[in-house]
Amino acid sequence: MGDTFIRHIALLGFEKRFVPSQHYVYMFLVKWQDLSEKVVYRKFTEIYELHKLLKEMFPIEAGDINPQNRIIPHLPAPRWFDGQRAAESRQGTLTEYCNALMSLPVKISRCPHLLDFFKVRPDDLKLPTDSQTKKPETYLVPKDNNSVSDITGPIILQTYRAIADFEKTSGSQMALATGDVVDVVEKSWWFCQTKTKRGWVPASYLEPLDSPDESEDPEPNYEGEPYVTIKAYTAEMEDEVSLQEGEAIEVIHKLLDGWWVIRKDDITGYFPSMYLQKSGQDVAHAQRQIKSRGAPPRRSSIRNAHSIHQRSRKRLSQDTYRRNSVRYLQQRRRPGRPGPQSAASPLGEQRESERAKPQPAVPPRPSADLILHRCSESTKRKLASEV
Repeated sequence: MGDTFIRHIALLGFEKRFVPSQHYVYMFLVKWQDLSEKVVYRKFTEIYELHKLLKEMFPIEAGDINPQNRIIPHLPAPRWFDGQRAAESRQGTLTEYCNALMSLPVKISRCPHLLDFFKVRPDDLKLPTDSQTKKPETYLVPKDNNSVSDITGPIILQTYRAIADFEKTSGSQMALATGDVVDVVEKSWWFCQTKTKRGWVPASYLEPLDSPDESEDPEPNYEGEPYVTIKAYTAEMEDEVSLQEGEAIEVIHKLLDGWWVIRKDDITGYFPSMYLQKSGQDVAHAQRQIKSRGAPPRRSSIRNAHSIHQRSRKRLSQDTYRRNSVRYLQQRRRPGRPGPQSAASPLGEQRESERAKPQPAVPPRPSADLILHRCSESTKRKLASEV
């Protein structure tokens, strides 16, 4: 709930492009308040224009009136000719600049011009066509880079492994073979890359290397967040929900595999997150973004999946979601009752069960003679001298 804002901006690296002529663009991973993560591409000249606009909008914070009051970070002007060495050397500067922007007062860090600048544009979703003779060259920030970016924000891409073969069905997707290891750039339909290719892959075809569980999955929020469906979906499994376009629902668990748990009245179930838009936001823009993309497949629908982990992922059942959701709604409808936290989450159930367990009996204190009999010789001598 609340206004739209950016939680973090991470510089992933830069691309060397050759169409229409050779130029460089920087790759940013933008993390929004609703836990979504988007990859955007911006030229340094565009970033510098934003910098000049912020200085014009906030002259006091830019130090134009009194240099001692400046809090807007400095950014060097573009050079007449920028080569690869210049593009690479700017990465540290841009990382520090973005971190400084996010730490500015809300009136600057959440101003409409800055938010619009980092929103996804149509060009950000375009991938090189097969007809291009020379594909873009991608240069990622090194994982062993000890710059400020490694300390202030999580910019290192996460590595996942394919559990089954995936055949691409469009030019923007990327084919995978079982066992392929990829770096994940964006999560929903996940935007992945290897050393030789990049593209969209369903999250259900990937698993973390160190554990079957997704470490970034948030906890359920049974209070719910208001969303609107921007595309109709017909359930294909028992634990999914069928909805028409334009229906108002509440999201109670935002999972990173592209399927969120939603609540419609007292009914809960999985629904494709890409078919949802936060209430009060631009629906038409979101509908244009998903026009050519379908819902990602569920993990349970994949045949011949091969995991390297011995146990399966931990997931709450829909019965658990439904039971905890109903319990929360009942508490919310009864004003003056105790807070719903313990009843609204599985953690509350765990605490109740812990309180119900009988506590072990405390043994009686031994007698003074028994203590004296069991203590060491040095303790006996010390007690005897005190007496």
